[in-house]
Amino acid sequence: MANKKSFLERLTGSMRFEDDEEANSLPTTNTLNKTIQPGKEIQKEPKWEDDEEAQLTIDVYQTPTDIILQTMVAGVLPENLSIVITRDMITIKGKREENRSINQDNYFVQELYWGSFARTVSLPEEVDPEEAEAIEKHGLLIIKLPKINKEKETKLKVKSV
Repeated sequence: MANKKSFLERLTGSMRFEDDEEANSLPTTNTLNKTIQPGKEIQKEPKWEDDEEAQLTIDVYQTPTDIILQTMVAGVLPENLSIVITRDMITIKGKREENRSINQDNYFVQELYWGSFARTVSLPEEVDPEEAEAIEKHGLLIIKLPKINKEKETKLKVKSV
């Protein structure tokens, strides 16, 4: 498959199939990431590339005054999280560090994603980056981006010097 696997596909180990013939011709994979082919010895599949960033999954919605972005960042330390906001775009980058005290041979199932992730989103309306706020609650990151009110008027007084 020439397409890059999505974050969800890498997270769950699922695969996209273009047609049923392709699905029947591929070897099956068990939960230990080992390829099983009839009459062949079990071989370990290569791990994901360490320098590759996963794409963060998000929800974006609006209220009358704000654009809200939500994403799951469970297991990510605040110092490993970076949020950059402009008037029309937001970028979230981070890294989820794996507990390296467990020997790889002791795993039965290993499906959690560990490593770097990022996501850049073009916002549907301009926001005020200075007034944005981020809250993390039980692994859910909620970013509130106040919309710029283009209808707002301010009267300016002229001072005489």
